Amino acid sequence: MSSVHVVIVNYRTAGLTVDCLRSLAPEVAALAGGSRVTVVDGGSADGSAEHLAAAVAAEAWGGWCDLLPLAENRGFAAGNNAAIRPVLAGPNPPDYVLLLNPDTVVRPGAVRTLVEFLDARPRVGIAGSRLEDPDGTPQVSAFRFHGIASQFEGGLRLGVVSRLFWRQVVAPPARDEAHPTDWVSGAAMMVRRAVFDAVGLLDEGYFLYFEETDFCRRARRAGWGCWYAPAGRVVHLVGQSTGITAPRRRVPGYWFASRQRYFRRNHGRGYALLADLAWAAGYALWRVRRRVQRKPDTDPVGLLGDFVRYNLLPGRPGPRAA
Repeated sequence: MSSVHVVIVNYRTAGLTVDCLRSLAPEVAALAGGSRVTVVDGGSADGSAEHLAAAVAAEAWGGWCDLLPLAENRGFAAGNNAAIRPVLAGPNPPDYVLLLNPDTVVRPGAVRTLVEFLDARPRVGIAGSRLEDPDGTPQVSAFRFHGIASQFEGGLRLGVVSRLFWRQVVAPPARDEAHPTDWVSGAAMMVRRAVFDAVGLLDEGYFLYFEETDFCRRARRAGWGCWYAPAGRVVHLVGQSTGITAPRRRVPGYWFASRQRYFRRNHGRGYALLADLAWAAGYALWRVRRRVQRKPDTDPVGLLGDFVRYNLLPGRPGPRAA
């Protein structure tokens, strides 16, 4: 069986990371020799690095788990790259790299299943697990690329429009069978080493969000397929590692910055502007409809104003870190 190097980037979620490592212990034991895990601590400065080191020592995980503390939080892409770069440059690079969120728990056999899936499909470069709630309810983790139509549909949230643009909906319902897809969630994404050789590492210009979308698009342009492989199941405690899904929480500036980077790098400034206008128009119409229909307001505080300020106004502020 092929070898795997698992990378987990922790930022102030040491308890969750320990739970993730505990679920990985039997997985690593079942993989080919040389398979390992690196936990990157992104400058948590809250005792996370010490907590993780103590857990690795107490559980005797040192034979397969390495800790890599960073001096500062440089984001998801940079944190993963800090582990991936030396691993790929080493004398025995792994066949695959698995990006895994700290807020995940791996179901038995999940990692091995992804390895076997990719081993059997040499032209597939990226495979994503089925992400699910603790009770087994599937989460959407296979997606389509973002476009102008999908931005309007996502902002408007109107059933008839969603049905009209069903081929452009970014997050279609989860399916039970394996299938090709545009991109998969970076919460549990396995990448063939040859993909890194072809397109390079994750783009560190993204602090958080859209980096896996960009990476999957670059892989496709290089001729590598991306598949959803639901036989490998991973529990995902959505938003626990970032807090962005907390009710009504204001969307952080780095989300807007990452979104802009994705559209501009992949489609150009003109297309990015049209995508911005499409989302803003759709969302403004949704806000009117919500008031008329007296629907509860569950959206992040100030979302439309922040979107316009970050994306459409001259001299807009830079990304906020929180």
